[in-house]
Amino acid sequence: MTTDVTRLFNFSAGPAVLPLEVLDEVQRDMIALPGVGMSILEISHRSKTFESIIGQTEADIRLLAAVPDNYHVLFLQGGASLQFSMVPMNLLTTGTPADYVLTGSWGQKAVKEAKRVGPVNVAATTEADGFSRVPASGEMKLSAGAAYVHFTSNETIQGVQWKAEPEVGGAPLVCDTSSDMFSRPIDVSKYALVYAGAQKNLGPAGVTIVIVRDDMLKRSPDNLATMLNYGTHAKEKSLYNTPPAFAVYVVGLVMKWIRANGGLSAMAAMNDRKSAKLYAEIDRTGFYRGHARSDCRSTMNVTFRLPSEDLEKEFVKQATAAGMDGLKGHRSVGGIRASIYNAFPEAGIDALVSFMREFEARRG
Repeated sequence: MTTDVTRLFNFSAGPAVLPLEVLDEVQRDMIALPGVGMSILEISHRSKTFESIIGQTEADIRLLAAVPDNYHVLFLQGGASLQFSMVPMNLLTTGTPADYVLTGSWGQKAVKEAKRVGPVNVAATTEADGFSRVPASGEMKLSAGAAYVHFTSNETIQGVQWKAEPEVGGAPLVCDTSSDMFSRPIDVSKYALVYAGAQKNLGPAGVTIVIVRDDMLKRSPDNLATMLNYGTHAKEKSLYNTPPAFAVYVVGLVMKWIRANGGLSAMAAMNDRKSAKLYAEIDRTGFYRGHARSDCRSTMNVTFRLPSEDLEKEFVKQATAAGMDGLKGHRSVGGIRASIYNAFPEAGIDALVSFMREFEARRG
């Protein structure tokens, strides 16, 4: 069954487009889960039904990412923004600084919160280049014995993405993967901790996925607030308090959708194909100018400019009228941003490319 309604092409950076098949299933189950007689919004988080839902969701996450047995999968709240604080509160306890590699606005926010907790070294930043690229390995000045090294795999605002993890020696690697988690394969074994707000590729806003290696839990200080301690949630299997049950349920449906559509390698191939179409149009004549350097371009958030801000405003206005929503760039940088996560349909890319050509013909 497919919902018979008119839907816009949603280019929003988040909350982002969800698979239509998932929305259909949510709609069917909203009144009552099959065989349960209650909505997912009503069932107890202590019920066997919900324990089965959260357990299967974790199992599918582990399967898709080949998560090793010595890692915990946690379902938390507060978004990536709370993780900016929880990571240093739990891990910045070794007496050595944490290293942060900055490639955009979210990395800046993360380092700001870490500095409230303990010593921080900005190992590299590309701010001088307008956050249009990731740093080369030779530019990074890592601390000896760093507590951990933190980076943001994909910057939604600037549209800059790491194509491979930075080389950090033996330091524990921590990553904010919020906007590209499960858009491509990930080798979890390379990380001490990864986290992601769900509202890009994983599900709706309200739940944050944290995958943390077992040895990192030992760093959490005993006097750390209970709800801010990773160990609390690992021990209680994310059920210490009432979790965001509906959001976890939808994440579970999205994991099943990813599995049914070929897994993470298939997602990567699809996302490469979609973004390539859009970047080809940006590069075709020079009327549109991509923000990120070509080898650092995001497959998730395509950022570009037009010759003037007035043209950008007109572009967004006309695109919205044509059924393409959410193309205005972030308020801090302006321009145009097309967020094209896993569930974004390729037909939407084709529609935007066609619109771009028509707009250039009229206003170029």
